Amino acid sequence: MRSLAGLNQKELEDTLSPLKVPRFRANQIFKWILKDARSFEDMKNIPAALKEELKKSFTVYSSNILSCHEDTDAKKIVLSLKDGTSKIEAVLLSDEKNRLTACLSTQLGCPCACVFCKTGSLGFKRDLESAEIIEQYLHLQNISGVHSKEHGLDNIVVMGMGEPLLNLENLRKALAFLTDPKGLNFSRRRITVSTCGISAPLFDLAKNGPFTRLALSLTTADEALREKLMPVCGENPLQEIKKALLLFQKNSGSRVTLEVPLLSGINTRESDASSIADFARGLDTVINIIPWNPVSDLEFEGTPLREPGKKETADFISLLEKYKLNVTMRLHKGQKIMGACGQLGSV
Repeated sequence: MRSLAGLNQKELEDTLSPLKVPRFRANQIFKWILKDARSFEDMKNIPAALKEELKKSFTVYSSNILSCHEDTDAKKIVLSLKDGTSKIEAVLLSDEKNRLTACLSTQLGCPCACVFCKTGSLGFKRDLESAEIIEQYLHLQNISGVHSKEHGLDNIVVMGMGEPLLNLENLRKALAFLTDPKGLNFSRRRITVSTCGISAPLFDLAKNGPFTRLALSLTTADEALREKLMPVCGENPLQEIKKALLLFQKNSGSRVTLEVPLLSGINTRESDASSIADFARGLDTVINIIPWNPVSDLEFEGTPLREPGKKETADFISLLEKYKLNVTMRLHKGQKIMGACGQLGSV
Protein backbone atom coordinates (compact mmCIF):
# COMPACT_ATOMS: atom_id res chain seq x y z
CA MET A 1 0.00 0.00 0.00
CA ARG A 2 1.13 3.53 -0.69
CA SER A 3 2.14 5.76 2.22
CA LEU A 4 1.00 9.37 2.49
CA ALA A 5 3.74 10.86 4.67
CA GLY A 6 6.18 12.75 2.47
CA LEU A 7 3.60 13.90 -0.08
CA ASN A 8 3.19 17.65 -0.33
CA GLN A 9 -0.28 19.17 -0.13
CA LYS A 10 -0.94 19.10 -3.91
CA GLU A 11 0.40 15.55 -4.26
CA LEU A 12 -1.80 14.39 -1.41
CA GLU A 13 -4.87 15.99 -2.98
CA ASP A 14 -4.11 14.29 -6.31
CA THR A 15 -3.43 10.93 -4.65
CA LEU A 16 -6.76 10.98 -2.80
CA SER A 17 -8.81 12.36 -5.69
CA PRO A 18 -9.79 8.88 -7.03
CA LEU A 19 -11.55 8.34 -3.70
CA LYS A 20 -13.36 11.65 -4.25
CA VAL A 21 -11.88 13.05 -1.04
CA PRO A 22 -12.73 16.77 -0.85
CA ARG A 23 -9.78 19.13 -0.99
CA PHE A 24 -10.43 20.45 2.51
CA ARG A 25 -10.34 16.86 3.86
CA ALA A 26 -7.05 16.18 2.07
CA ASN A 27 -5.70 19.37 3.63
CA GLN A 28 -6.82 18.17 7.08
CA ILE A 29 -5.04 14.85 6.54
CA PHE A 30 -1.91 16.69 5.39
CA LYS A 31 -1.89 18.79 8.56
CA TRP A 32 -2.43 15.74 10.76
CA ILE A 33 0.64 14.09 9.22
CA LEU A 34 2.70 17.21 9.95
CA LYS A 35 1.36 17.06 13.53
CA ASP A 36 2.72 13.51 13.85
CA ALA A 37 -0.43 11.45 13.42
CA ARG A 38 0.84 7.87 13.37
CA SER A 39 -2.31 6.33 11.96
CA PHE A 40 -5.61 7.39 10.44
CA GLU A 41 -7.22 6.74 13.84
CA ASP A 42 -5.15 9.65 15.24
CA MET A 43 -6.86 12.08 12.85
CA LYS A 44 -9.66 13.24 15.12
CA ASN A 45 -11.72 15.36 12.69
CA ILE A 46 -11.70 12.83 9.83
CA PRO A 47 -15.01 10.91 9.46
CA ALA A 48 -14.87 7.25 10.49
CA ALA A 49 -16.14 6.08 7.10
CA LEU A 50 -13.33 7.92 5.31
CA LYS A 51 -10.76 6.48 7.69
CA GLU A 52 -11.93 2.97 6.88
CA GLU A 53 -11.78 3.75 3.15
CA LEU A 54 -8.25 5.14 3.47
CA LYS A 55 -7.06 2.04 5.33
CA LYS A 56 -7.92 -0.13 2.33
CA SER A 57 -5.40 1.59 0.04
CA PHE A 58 -3.00 3.65 2.13
CA THR A 59 -0.83 3.78 5.20
CA VAL A 60 0.41 6.94 6.88
CA TYR A 61 4.06 5.82 6.99
CA SER A 62 6.08 3.35 4.92
CA SER A 63 8.62 2.94 7.76
CA ASN A 64 8.33 1.86 11.38
CA ILE A 65 10.51 2.45 14.43
CA LEU A 66 12.07 -0.87 15.41
CA SER A 67 14.03 0.48 18.36
CA CYS A 68 15.08 3.71 20.04
CA HIS A 69 18.43 4.07 21.79
CA GLU A 70 18.92 6.97 24.22
CA ASP A 71 21.93 8.86 25.55
CA THR A 72 21.94 12.08 27.57
CA ASP A 73 22.18 14.28 24.48
CA ALA A 74 21.05 11.97 21.67
CA LYS A 75 18.38 9.52 20.62
CA LYS A 76 18.92 7.09 17.76
CA ILE A 77 16.05 5.40 16.01
CA VAL A 78 16.37 2.26 13.90
CA LEU A 79 13.73 2.21 11.16
CA SER A 80 12.36 -0.76 9.27
CA LEU A 81 11.64 0.15 5.64
CA LYS A 82 8.69 -0.97 3.53
CA ASP A 83 10.26 -4.28 2.46
CA GLY A 84 10.25 -5.32 6.12
CA THR A 85 13.92 -6.32 6.22
CA SER A 86 15.96 -3.23 5.31
CA LYS A 87 16.98 -0.92 8.18
CA ILE A 88 18.27 2.62 8.39
CA GLU A 89 19.13 4.87 11.31
CA ALA A 90 18.46 8.53 12.14
CA VAL A 91 19.50 10.56 15.17
CA LEU A 92 18.01 13.35 17.28
CA LEU A 93 20.66 15.55 18.92
CA SER A 94 20.25 18.17 21.63
CA ASP A 95 22.59 20.87 22.90
CA GLU A 96 23.03 22.92 26.07
CA LYS A 97 20.39 25.40 24.90
CA ASN A 98 17.88 22.60 24.30
CA ARG A 99 18.04 23.08 20.54
CA LEU A 100 17.11 19.92 18.69
CA THR A 101 18.76 18.72 15.50
CA ALA A 102 17.58 15.91 13.23
CA CYS A 103 20.37 13.92 11.54
CA LEU A 104 18.95 12.22 8.43
CA SER A 105 20.13 9.41 6.16
CA THR A 106 19.86 9.40 2.36
CA GLN A 107 20.94 5.89 1.35
CA LEU A 108 20.64 2.32 2.54
CA GLY A 109 24.33 1.71 3.14
CA CYS A 110 26.93 3.81 1.31
CA PRO A 111 29.05 3.28 -1.83
CA CYS A 112 31.88 5.61 -0.78
CA ALA A 113 33.65 3.12 1.55
CA CYS A 114 35.49 5.67 3.72
CA VAL A 115 37.73 3.57 5.94
CA PHE A 116 36.80 5.44 9.12
CA CYS A 117 33.01 5.12 8.70
CA LYS A 118 30.87 2.17 9.83
CA THR A 119 28.23 2.89 7.19
CA GLY A 120 30.93 2.78 4.51
CA SER A 121 31.83 -0.76 5.57
CA LEU A 122 28.27 -2.00 4.93
CA GLY A 123 28.33 -1.56 1.16
CA PHE A 124 25.53 0.03 -0.84
CA LYS A 125 22.02 -1.36 -1.37
CA ARG A 126 19.89 1.48 -2.71
CA ASP A 127 18.96 5.15 -2.58
CA LEU A 128 16.23 6.20 -0.21
CA GLU A 129 13.07 7.64 -1.72
CA SER A 130 12.25 11.24 -0.84
CA ALA A 131 9.38 10.09 1.41
CA GLU A 132 11.77 7.80 3.31
CA ILE A 133 14.01 10.79 4.02
CA ILE A 134 11.07 12.94 5.11
CA GLU A 135 9.66 10.20 7.33
CA GLN A 136 12.90 10.16 9.33
CA TYR A 137 12.35 13.81 10.23
CA LEU A 138 8.71 13.18 11.16
CA HIS A 139 9.63 10.18 13.31
CA LEU A 140 12.32 12.23 15.12
CA GLN A 141 9.91 15.12 15.61
CA ASN A 142 7.44 12.70 17.12
CA ILE A 143 9.87 11.21 19.66
CA SER A 144 11.10 14.70 20.57
CA GLY A 145 7.72 15.60 22.01
CA VAL A 146 8.11 19.13 20.59
CA HIS A 147 5.07 20.29 18.67
CA SER A 148 4.63 23.91 19.75
CA LYS A 149 7.32 25.43 17.51
CA GLU A 150 6.41 26.53 14.00
CA HIS A 151 8.56 23.83 12.41
CA GLY A 152 9.05 21.39 15.29
CA LEU A 153 12.80 20.85 15.54
CA ASP A 154 15.49 23.53 15.26
CA ASN A 155 17.97 22.18 12.73
CA ILE A 156 18.45 19.45 10.14
CA VAL A 157 21.79 17.92 9.18
CA VAL A 158 21.93 15.50 6.26
CA MET A 159 24.88 13.63 7.72
CA GLY A 160 23.47 10.17 8.36
CA MET A 161 23.89 6.98 6.35
CA GLY A 162 24.91 7.43 2.71
CA GLU A 163 26.31 10.12 0.41
CA PRO A 164 23.58 12.76 -0.10
CA LEU A 165 24.83 14.03 -3.47
CA LEU A 166 24.64 10.54 -4.99
CA ASN A 167 20.90 10.72 -4.28
CA LEU A 168 20.50 14.36 -5.23
CA GLU A 169 17.08 14.27 -6.88
CA ASN A 170 15.40 12.51 -3.97
CA LEU A 171 17.25 14.82 -1.59
CA ARG A 172 15.94 17.82 -3.52
CA LYS A 173 12.37 16.52 -3.27
CA ALA A 174 12.75 15.92 0.47
CA LEU A 175 14.22 19.38 1.10
CA ALA A 176 11.47 20.97 -0.99
CA PHE A 177 8.91 19.31 1.30
CA LEU A 178 10.73 20.34 4.48
CA THR A 179 11.08 23.97 3.37
CA ASP A 180 7.61 24.30 1.81
CA PRO A 181 5.85 27.37 3.31
CA LYS A 182 2.61 25.38 3.20
CA GLY A 183 4.22 22.56 5.14
CA LEU A 184 6.99 22.54 7.73
CA ASN A 185 8.37 25.86 6.42
CA PHE A 186 11.92 25.02 7.49
CA SER A 187 14.52 27.70 6.80
CA ARG A 188 17.26 26.58 4.39
CA ARG A 189 19.73 28.32 6.68
CA ARG A 190 18.90 25.74 9.34
CA ILE A 191 19.65 22.79 7.07
CA THR A 192 23.17 21.49 6.40
CA VAL A 193 24.03 18.94 3.72
CA SER A 194 27.33 17.10 4.18
CA THR A 195 29.20 15.45 1.30
CA CYS A 196 32.50 13.66 0.90
CA GLY A 197 32.90 15.52 -2.40
CA ILE A 198 31.47 14.08 -5.63
CA SER A 199 32.33 16.69 -8.23
CA ALA A 200 29.55 16.26 -10.85
CA PRO A 201 26.55 16.49 -8.46
CA LEU A 202 28.40 19.11 -6.41
CA PHE A 203 28.59 21.35 -9.50
CA ASP A 204 24.89 20.59 -10.10
CA LEU A 205 24.12 21.66 -6.54
CA ALA A 206 26.26 24.79 -6.90
CA LYS A 207 24.42 25.80 -10.07
CA ASN A 208 20.87 24.76 -9.28
CA GLY A 209 20.57 24.50 -5.50
CA PRO A 210 18.93 24.06 -3.13
CA PHE A 211 21.14 26.56 -1.32
CA THR A 212 21.17 25.15 2.18
CA ARG A 213 24.28 25.16 4.35
CA LEU A 214 27.00 22.94 2.89
CA ALA A 215 29.73 20.89 4.57
CA LEU A 216 32.57 19.02 2.86
CA SER A 217 34.07 16.03 4.63
CA LEU A 218 37.62 17.00 3.73
CA THR A 219 39.50 14.77 6.22
CA THR A 220 42.83 15.86 4.73
CA ALA A 221 43.89 17.92 1.73
CA ASP A 222 46.81 15.61 1.12
CA GLU A 223 45.39 14.16 -2.10
CA ALA A 224 47.20 10.79 -1.91
CA LEU A 225 46.24 10.19 1.73
CA ARG A 226 42.69 11.37 1.12
CA GLU A 227 42.24 8.84 -1.67
CA LYS A 228 43.43 6.03 0.60
CA LEU A 229 41.06 7.08 3.38
CA MET A 230 38.16 7.91 1.04
CA PRO A 231 38.44 5.77 -2.12
CA VAL A 232 35.71 7.68 -3.98
CA CYS A 233 38.00 10.72 -3.97
CA GLY A 234 40.25 9.18 -6.62
CA GLU A 235 37.73 10.22 -9.28
CA ASN A 236 37.02 13.56 -7.62
CA PRO A 237 40.23 15.61 -7.34
CA LEU A 238 40.33 18.42 -4.82
CA GLN A 239 40.99 20.99 -7.54
CA GLU A 240 37.56 20.27 -9.04
CA ILE A 241 35.90 20.10 -5.62
CA LYS A 242 37.25 23.54 -4.74
CA LYS A 243 35.95 25.01 -8.01
CA ALA A 244 32.51 23.65 -7.17
CA LEU A 245 32.67 25.05 -3.63
CA LEU A 246 33.65 28.47 -4.93
CA LEU A 247 30.72 28.40 -7.33
CA PHE A 248 28.39 27.30 -4.54
CA GLN A 249 29.55 30.20 -2.39
CA LYS A 250 29.14 32.65 -5.25
CA ASN A 251 25.58 31.55 -5.94
CA SER A 252 24.47 30.97 -2.35
CA GLY A 253 26.39 33.62 -0.41
CA SER A 254 26.87 30.98 2.26
CA ARG A 255 29.94 29.88 4.17
CA VAL A 256 31.15 26.33 3.61
CA THR A 257 32.21 24.07 6.48
CA LEU A 258 35.26 21.86 5.99
CA GLU A 259 34.88 18.79 8.21
CA VAL A 260 38.00 16.99 9.41
CA PRO A 261 37.37 13.62 11.10
CA LEU A 262 40.57 13.36 13.13
CA LEU A 263 42.31 9.96 13.08
CA SER A 264 45.10 9.51 15.61
CA GLY A 265 48.53 9.37 13.98
CA ILE A 266 47.13 9.52 10.45
CA ASN A 267 45.88 12.99 9.50
CA THR A 268 47.17 15.00 12.47
CA ARG A 269 50.56 15.94 10.98
CA GLU A 270 51.74 19.49 10.44
CA SER A 271 51.66 18.77 6.70
CA ASP A 272 47.94 17.98 7.00
CA ALA A 273 47.33 21.34 8.65
CA SER A 274 49.35 23.06 5.93
CA SER A 275 47.46 21.31 3.10
CA ILE A 276 44.10 22.20 4.69
CA ALA A 277 45.20 25.84 4.90
CA ASP A 278 46.17 25.78 1.22
CA PHE A 279 42.83 24.25 0.25
CA ALA A 280 40.85 26.73 2.37
CA ARG A 281 42.58 29.76 0.84
CA GLY A 282 40.00 31.82 -1.05
CA LEU A 283 37.05 30.09 0.55
CA ASP A 284 34.79 31.58 3.22
CA THR A 285 34.99 28.64 5.55
CA VAL A 286 35.18 27.24 9.04
CA ILE A 287 37.15 24.08 9.85
CA ASN A 288 35.12 21.65 11.96
CA ILE A 289 37.35 19.17 13.79
CA ILE A 290 35.63 15.86 14.58
CA PRO A 291 37.71 13.54 16.81
CA TRP A 292 37.05 10.07 15.42
CA ASN A 293 34.23 8.17 17.12
CA PRO A 294 35.38 4.60 17.83
CA VAL A 295 34.01 1.75 15.74
CA SER A 296 35.33 -1.76 16.26
CA ASP A 297 37.04 -3.60 13.40
CA LEU A 298 37.83 -0.50 11.33
CA GLU A 299 41.47 -0.18 10.37
CA PHE A 300 43.85 1.63 8.03
CA GLU A 301 46.70 -0.17 6.31
CA GLY A 302 46.44 -3.08 8.73
CA THR A 303 46.36 -0.99 11.90
CA PRO A 304 43.17 -0.44 13.97
CA LEU A 305 41.96 3.14 13.90
CA ARG A 306 42.33 5.10 17.12
CA GLU A 307 40.51 8.09 18.58
CA PRO A 308 42.93 11.01 19.04
CA GLY A 309 43.66 12.06 22.61
CA LYS A 310 42.95 15.54 23.94
CA LYS A 311 46.55 16.70 23.49
CA GLU A 312 46.83 15.42 19.91
CA THR A 313 43.53 17.12 19.06
CA ALA A 314 44.50 20.38 20.75
CA ASP A 315 47.90 20.40 19.07
CA PHE A 316 46.35 19.94 15.64
CA ILE A 317 43.85 22.73 16.27
CA SER A 318 46.76 24.98 17.27
CA LEU A 319 48.51 24.13 13.99
CA LEU A 320 45.42 25.15 12.04
CA GLU A 321 45.01 28.36 14.03
CA LYS A 322 48.59 29.36 13.18
CA TYR A 323 47.34 29.64 9.61
CA LYS A 324 44.62 32.05 10.80
CA LEU A 325 41.88 29.51 10.11
CA ASN A 326 38.52 29.65 11.89
CA VAL A 327 38.38 26.35 13.78
CA THR A 328 35.62 24.70 15.81
CA MET A 329 35.42 21.25 17.37
CA ARG A 330 32.37 19.00 17.30
CA LEU A 331 31.49 17.61 20.70
CA HIS A 332 30.91 13.88 21.10
CA LYS A 333 27.18 13.21 21.06
CA GLY A 334 25.51 9.84 20.82
CA GLN A 335 28.76 7.90 21.08
CA LYS A 336 27.41 5.52 23.74
CA ILE A 337 24.53 4.47 21.49
CA MET A 338 26.64 4.33 18.30
CA GLY A 339 24.81 7.34 17.03
CA ALA A 340 27.75 9.71 16.54
CA CYS A 341 29.40 10.72 13.26
CA GLY A 342 30.70 7.64 11.44
CA GLN A 343 28.99 5.11 13.74
CA LEU A 344 25.62 4.62 12.03
CA GLY A 345 24.90 1.07 10.98
CA SER A 346 26.38 -0.43 14.15
CA VAL A 347 23.01 -1.56 15.52
